[in-house]
Amino acid sequence: MTERYVWDLQEVQETQVAVVGGKGAHLGGLSRIEGIRVPGGFCVTTDAFRRIMAEAPSLDGRLDQLSRLNPDDREAIRTLSAEIRRTIEGLAVPGDLAAAITRALARLGEQASCAVRSSATAEDLPTASFAGQQDTYLNVVGPTAILQHVSRCWASLFTERAVTYRQRNGIDHRTVHMAVVVQRMVFPHAAGILFTADPVTGNRKVATVDAGFGLGEALVSGLVNPDVFKVRHGEVVTKAIAAKQRAVHALPTGGTQEVAIDPQRQEQPALTDAQVVRLVRLGRRIEAHFGRPQDIEWCLVDGGFQIVQSRPITTLFPIPETGDQENHVYVSVGHGQMMTDPMKPLGLSMWQLTAMVPMHTAGGRLFVDVTRRLASPASRAGLLDAMGRGDPLIRDALETVLDRDDFVPSLPDAGPGGPPAGGASAPIETDPAIVTELIERSQVSIAALERDIRTKTGPALLDFLLEAFEEHKRVLGDPLSMQAIMAGMEATWWLNDTLQEWLDEKNAADTLTLSAPDNVTSEMGLALLDVADVIRPHSEVVAFLQGVEYIEDKAFLDELAKLTGGTEARDAIEAYLDRYGMRCVGEIDITRPRWRERPTTLVPVILDNVRNFEPGAAQRRFEQGRQKAQKKEQDVLSRLRALPDGDRKADEAKRMIDRVRTFIGYREYPKYGIVSRYFVYKQALLEEAERLVQAGVLPEKEDIFYLTFQELHDVVRSHQVDGRLIQPRKDAFRSYHSLTPPRVLTSDGEAVTGAYRRDDVPADALIGLPVSAGTVEGRARVVLDIAEADLEAGDILVTTFTDPSWSPLFVGIAGLVTEVGGQMTHGAVIAREYGLPAVVGVEQATRLIRDGQRIRVHGTDGYVEILS
Repeated sequence: MTERYVWDLQEVQETQVAVVGGKGAHLGGLSRIEGIRVPGGFCVTTDAFRRIMAEAPSLDGRLDQLSRLNPDDREAIRTLSAEIRRTIEGLAVPGDLAAAITRALARLGEQASCAVRSSATAEDLPTASFAGQQDTYLNVVGPTAILQHVSRCWASLFTERAVTYRQRNGIDHRTVHMAVVVQRMVFPHAAGILFTADPVTGNRKVATVDAGFGLGEALVSGLVNPDVFKVRHGEVVTKAIAAKQRAVHALPTGGTQEVAIDPQRQEQPALTDAQVVRLVRLGRRIEAHFGRPQDIEWCLVDGGFQIVQSRPITTLFPIPETGDQENHVYVSVGHGQMMTDPMKPLGLSMWQLTAMVPMHTAGGRLFVDVTRRLASPASRAGLLDAMGRGDPLIRDALETVLDRDDFVPSLPDAGPGGPPAGGASAPIETDPAIVTELIERSQVSIAALERDIRTKTGPALLDFLLEAFEEHKRVLGDPLSMQAIMAGMEATWWLNDTLQEWLDEKNAADTLTLSAPDNVTSEMGLALLDVADVIRPHSEVVAFLQGVEYIEDKAFLDELAKLTGGTEARDAIEAYLDRYGMRCVGEIDITRPRWRERPTTLVPVILDNVRNFEPGAAQRRFEQGRQKAQKKEQDVLSRLRALPDGDRKADEAKRMIDRVRTFIGYREYPKYGIVSRYFVYKQALLEEAERLVQAGVLPEKEDIFYLTFQELHDVVRSHQVDGRLIQPRKDAFRSYHSLTPPRVLTSDGEAVTGAYRRDDVPADALIGLPVSAGTVEGRARVVLDIAEADLEAGDILVTTFTDPSWSPLFVGIAGLVTEVGGQMTHGAVIAREYGLPAVVGVEQATRLIRDGQRIRVHGTDGYVEILS
């Protein structure tokens, strides 16, 4: 009976999280590593916690109540969690359980000073550290006090903070249990934290040591600033010694107190350099044992180090696996594709299989290895130029890495170079028939795909898809298509650069490209205004749409048709979905629900359009843009003719204006083609998944999203799936949401951020990249989910990124600010199409700008001012 409730730390295996919680399991693992000293102690197991919970049947109902609360209802969570804690702390510890704890305590010495520490089963895990969620009590003396503090640790599973954290992370309160670690107290000369990877940059080769005098609580609680040492390759490379005015010391009678440090000692380092290096060596041993970077709490006692805690650092972005020891530099694909959210395994592998260059995965994101292109001087210039035009922060980050000694090897120019960026205009005529032909080619290819895929099932379907991916790449890499895209982009660059030189005018192309023809993405936004025109006269339909969130997507269109005016409304939405239903937010991930699968996603935008616009707005908007562009063209050409050699300059500019208007709209079409094909692939794969469910191979269809395409191919062939694969992938995917993907990542794990390095903006402005000219002032609406957008005319949209699916929102806003983006990414192109002042690439815009603040967006100069 006793062994169920108490385990000695030395007996604990690190796999026994369910028995002793995350902290207990880690301490058990630590105490087995050769050369690592861990203070002796024991664990009160989760069996003891379950026994206690069973002692109070009233807790069951309260847990049910708790799980139903909204994570944002702070008041209700505070009240209910306090009741649960009071109940647990008020329970008497049953006699046999108390006896088991007292016996274990006697082995440490009955009056020994102990640390009593919570150890939850969902704590110190690779995907969620829960750091600081539960309680620790230091210098507890005597059996009565120990039992009382064990009860407090059990109760701390239900602190307001821990409850909210679990609810936000989708963790069921009943699945988490609390063990308690009781350890012999150590009275250190110095204590602190060791991170075996730099917690700020992520660099795995740099360890960081925070150190202070006395107990580590002074650092953890923020009472003092620590000394900070950075160690690389076994030597201290930087150190900052703080003035440590206070420390926390243990009292002889139990408990702790703050004490003032003698002024002569305050500026002395808490550790010598030699001690720091020795500590990092121990840290590397611990890291090797657990197989990932660690956040380690240490104490210096009598000249030796004791380790009192080690947990994974969960905030580090993972490194792509290469299987070699070479240096690598990776660029984020998501920043170029306007989708920095994590992708599911099927989404990642399908993008890899249909992409034009090899891609690596890490943290649910895609990266391209640019090391070889950086290494060769010939390809380096082209790469930096292309990256700089897309996102100056990526260019600056790559230059930062190149400035470091020898990180990127130098290769002779024979290395594989990329196509030169910029350069001479593509050798094709300025002929609108080229764009018409390219769009027709794409449509014919997609129609053939839809026709041929219908008859395929089982392994034949997956084999067929591998062939379809080759056709997909052929269409994407069509030389004529590439020339048309480059022609539009190069004409834009030429106009901006040359007109700034000749007329001293910034970003002139922004106005010259307004309402350019054949832009499938801007047409998509305007077409939804036409849908709103059909719906607006029918009050019954509008009222129905206002309550639509309670209706199943499948039933939504059928229900609509039963209302007065509902048939017309349904037909208008259906026609829209036939043309654009394959789109959605994050559309490069095939697993994301498409508008055709979830048409209710469009309802908030349709309602905004009904409210904010008059009938015929789409046609008017397009015509106004066209006339503005025409007027701008006349203005530019007449000003050029007045210059020396003016006729030649005006003729050149006219040629480029015609060229940009012919080709810039097509820039958006290839992505539309990709996403159209993706929807065909997805429908076929989901039908196959349904057959796997019917055959009992998979529990639910969407489980295929957690397999790579290659794994799915094997499952379809063998009708067998490794059941242990899917749940850990779901957990990992959920954890990836809390990671911020870097623009540039090195094989050392360092996230290199890059900077704008500009001095032509006001001191407290937020700097970004100017992508659509003009200045606008208005209310900031910080929108992270398109379904929750509630926009009024004149609002400025502030968000992380916008892909084409956000375009319907652009018709109703006055300006745009995003954290991610470049000159030629979708948000920038559509902002210019609609004449919206826009600044993209504003780091942390959604955190620094609060919803409802008044802001001014300087779209010509690339910065944002917060006015209120």
